[in-house]
Amino acid sequence: MGRYDFRPLRVHKTTTQLLAAERLKVRPPWFNVVASIPPAQTLVRTQPLEHWERTQRSKTRKPSKLFQPQTIVYKEDSLRKQFFSDHPWELARPRVVLENDGRDRERDDWSQIMQPARSLDGESVVQRQMWLLHNNPDLTSLQAYDQARREFYEIRLQQDVERRVAKEEAMATGAYFGKSALQIGMELEDKAFERWKEWAQKEALLMAQKRAAADIGSTLDESPLPSTDDPELEAGLDDIGSSIPA
Repeated sequence: MGRYDFRPLRVHKTTTQLLAAERLKVRPPWFNVVASIPPAQTLVRTQPLEHWERTQRSKTRKPSKLFQPQTIVYKEDSLRKQFFSDHPWELARPRVVLENDGRDRERDDWSQIMQPARSLDGESVVQRQMWLLHNNPDLTSLQAYDQARREFYEIRLQQDVERRVAKEEAMATGAYFGKSALQIGMELEDKAFERWKEWAQKEALLMAQKRAAADIGSTLDESPLPSTDDPELEAGLDDIGSSIPA
């Protein structure tokens, strides 16, 4: 057989012989299809067309990325990279990717950054910047980015004020929204501090036991544990407790 397997090319011939010898009672459904469209005889992969001008290379050197697809790059990619590197938390905001007919983008008018059929997000800044660069040739990419970003900040500020006012109005009528993210974070921080405080007290007790064992010249296992009523131990714990912020 060698390095090539030619058995797939002989499937129709082998099946025909099996049918003639009546070792196969029923003709396979693919029999006529393979007879009219036989497998390809070429076992060598052809070189794909190149979509860019290559520099002149040595004829003896074979390209290492011959069968890899070409890299597709759009102009918006660099604008998206710039915006989301400056605003990484925008990626954490939920987005709606549902479309009506797949052509919603064609009905967007980016002469203004706010669109009636979509929420404001980082893609709005990118498309607004593209519109400014296309319709104002005198603007540089950085100037268009600053203008689109300024409009983005103004609308976001207005939305934050509206949400804050709506929350205050709801609370004035008896609504309850639970704990804020800041309050939850402070509670978690307090719990972590209490765990550290307990660990610090245990470490102070262990160090006092080791010092007591060293004073009487015996090992820690043979020496009796000091009582928690020891005035020196209580003084040490008081010193540690006073150094811990409340």
